[in-house]
Amino acid sequence: MTRSFPRRRSLVVRLTAVSLLIALGSIAATAWLAVQTTTRAIQQEQGQALSGDATIYTEVLGFAAANHTWDQVGPKLRALSEQTGRRVVLTTLDRRVLGDSGGAPVTLPVKATASVDPLHVDPVLLPQAGTSGIDPRAVGPFRLPPDERADLDGLAKKAVACLDAMGITGQVRESPSGRAQLTGADPLSVRYFAAKCGIYELAEATPTEQAALDSLNEAVNRCLGNQGAEPVKLGLDLEALGVADQGPSQGCLDSARREQLTPFVAPPALLFTLGPGGSQLPTFTLSRENLARILAVTGGVLVLAALVTVLVARRLSRPLRALTEAAQQDRPAPVKSRDEVGYLAAAFNDLTARRERIEEQRKAMVSDIAHELRNPLNVIRGRLEAAEDGHLPFDRALTTSLLEETVLLQHIVEDLQDLAAADAGRLRLHPEPVDAAELAGHVAAGHADRAAAAGVTLTVSPHGETGLEADPVRLRQVIGNLVTNAVRHTPPGGRVTIHVSSTVDEVVIAVADTGAGIAAGDLPHVFDRFWRAEKSRSRQTGGSGLGLAIVRHLVRAHGGTVRVESEVDAGSTFTVRLPKPDLRGEGAGVRDAQDVQLPGAVAEEGDGGGGDGRGQGRAPADRDRRGATADRQS
Repeated sequence: MTRSFPRRRSLVVRLTAVSLLIALGSIAATAWLAVQTTTRAIQQEQGQALSGDATIYTEVLGFAAANHTWDQVGPKLRALSEQTGRRVVLTTLDRRVLGDSGGAPVTLPVKATASVDPLHVDPVLLPQAGTSGIDPRAVGPFRLPPDERADLDGLAKKAVACLDAMGITGQVRESPSGRAQLTGADPLSVRYFAAKCGIYELAEATPTEQAALDSLNEAVNRCLGNQGAEPVKLGLDLEALGVADQGPSQGCLDSARREQLTPFVAPPALLFTLGPGGSQLPTFTLSRENLARILAVTGGVLVLAALVTVLVARRLSRPLRALTEAAQQDRPAPVKSRDEVGYLAAAFNDLTARRERIEEQRKAMVSDIAHELRNPLNVIRGRLEAAEDGHLPFDRALTTSLLEETVLLQHIVEDLQDLAAADAGRLRLHPEPVDAAELAGHVAAGHADRAAAAGVTLTVSPHGETGLEADPVRLRQVIGNLVTNAVRHTPPGGRVTIHVSSTVDEVVIAVADTGAGIAAGDLPHVFDRFWRAEKSRSRQTGGSGLGLAIVRHLVRAHGGTVRVESEVDAGSTFTVRLPKPDLRGEGAGVRDAQDVQLPGAVAEEGDGGGGDGRGQGRAPADRDRRGATADRQS
């Protein structure tokens, strides 16, 4: 049955919502950035244009203030054109061309860029004009002749030198009329040393200035007289001397100045600034139509992004739905795409296959366990029933037989417990310094009687320093299982040898026999649980079929490897390699056997059962529980 999810938790809905939010944010941010960038570019372009126009206007206005006609304005216009990249055209008020920096005549725009009149200046365009609206560069009759300029310049240099000697720094600046002026010095200090340094002589009007000032005074007072006001006297700074409120005389002063300066400045004119080719300079505006166009494009892109997102979301979720249905129906997923979802489907299919294999192995293992437990139980039950029915005497021979079957049953259960602990990751070691050669000698001594009874020669061959850190009980169990397996499958007159040696970083324990050997096709299965090379002799050779599987887990838990080499009718050699303490690192002695990989391990014929050395070296409780195992006939 297909499981239904709330729509708000659907992958399609969430992916669509997230994609739409991202698309909306991206589009909004892009549109905002585009508008901001465009606006900034427009403002920059307009600023550059205004800056160029302001330069042209200021320069042309200065020319008009210093010249009484426009006759020589052509070179000035061409120079400004080269400087700003504009085409500059100057006309009279009735649009008669006075000067043109370009080539062929062009049609001028309806509105001029600016009106050029040094006596009527817009203070916004030229703040220096002040409230009077008169360009300060228009000096008219106040312009000094060369001899007077030279005299004033000499006085100014002497004054600066005198002030400098007094520790006062000052500079000389020339005003538009050509008068040398003292600047940069503290006014109070200058006033204190004015008499000594000749400041008063420098401030006196020259004959030319006095004549212009007298004419201006006469015009101002005439205007004031017509208004019924008291006459005033103007100084060189054009302020009424001795009058606190300059307001009443300001209007008359401005009109008198314009009257006085008119013959000395150029007549009013119209200024036109055009593009390099003579075209009008563009004006940049973000109109309502442009704004609507931007919003329309943004909305269209958003709708398109929503449609694409929905289609992509549905396409991406289709294989996920197929994978979900396959998981619910416990079947392989039909997804074949080569992307993340395809990899997920392949992993799911592999997991399903592994689960099926594990389930088959579990069933086979349960069957094998039942088979192994049933055999000794059948023997025990049969003999007890025969004794109860009187067919067998209940004597020492019967109890010995029953004890042997009970020990075999206990051995199987203990092996299963060890394997279960290893599978669950609870197989823990208690490492301590151990001499592998000495431990092998103890194992050989414990198996000597069994080997002698089987007619097999059991020897130990130590070589070099064989010390390491290991769990002595578990390591003895490993060697004991391998020796038991070798003795079991070696015919009378054969030999079993325990070789113990070492390399720079490993201790090597090899158990070699001269038995029947193992076929090459059986080697991969030697360490499988309940596996035997010859099923027909499984009960004759004894064992639980778990000994070599336990060996593999214990060796892995020690961080080592186990391998087998065998040749039919020539014997087998099981080789265990264990790392020395200095290369294993801290904590290596307590290791989860389930987490240790065994590279290149192969398997061996038969199972050792591993009974002979397991009871020695354990804690008292373990020795009590497993004591009978050491004496068991394998």
